[in-house]
Amino acid sequence: MKKVFAMFAVAGMLFTAACGNKESNEETEIEVIIEETEETLEESTEEVEGAIEDSVEVVEEEIEA
Repeated sequence: MKKVFAMFAVAGMLFTAACGNKESNEETEIEVIIEETEETLEESTEEVEGAIEDSVEVVEEEIEA
């Protein structure tokens, strides 16, 4: 009976430890994905703004000519 109890105790501790690590890893992965997405959005926004400014300059030059 002691062996069965010990086996359940060890299995319970392993299960608890495994579950805890997965959650923290998943949270870390989610945070990394969010940060990467924010950086990508910022870069894309800057590129679009630059393209718009270039287009406006070209249109202004064409209008003046």
